[in-house]
Amino acid sequence: NFFLYVFDQIVKKMIVIVILISFHTIKITMDHLAYVKVNIQRYPLPNVALKGEATQSSTLSFASASKAIDGRRNSFYSNGFCSHSTEETNPWWRVDLQQSFRITAVKITNRGDCCAERLDGAEIRIGNSLENNGNNNPRCASISHINTGQTSTYQCDGGSMVGRFVNVFLPGQKKTLTLCEVEVYAAQAGKALSDWI
Repeated sequence: NFFLYVFDQIVKKMIVIVILISFHTIKITMDHLAYVKVNIQRYPLPNVALKGEATQSSTLSFASASKAIDGRRNSFYSNGFCSHSTEETNPWWRVDLQQSFRITAVKITNRGDCCAERLDGAEIRIGNSLENNGNNNPRCASISHINTGQTSTYQCDGGSMVGRFVNVFLPGQKKTLTLCEVEVYAAQAGKALSDWI
């Protein structure tokens, strides 16, 4: 119960409290009210990438795709914490979330020991198709630039997108894709975002 009644019959009026929180509206209507205590806790959405399976178009040395979903934002490739493709045309990285989610944000950590500009122009794509390795799914956002070793957050147009596969796709020739962490924050696709509040 949200209501703590301290007085009864003292205040004879109707009070409507409208609380807007994220995507959810809570209406509390009370009569005979003097004092009400409302406790609302908002729980963050989980990083569902941690339970996913990652793959990429190619792998340089020890820098497997799974390095980008190990839960660590260590941005030094030389320490073995980043995924890395070879130099190629249109490199890509993908995480399979194992089921469809309503994705609200993707966080990407760029390489910290060099080459921050290599990620410029990459696209985040989200959907349920594996056509063209998932790179034909709708675009959530484009990465203009992430500074060396920094983490940037990308929210899809319209607030959220539904999909099982999250791709980072870098169009162009002679490109190298390095990702030191990819985080995907989402709710189950059949679950309203308000259920997490």
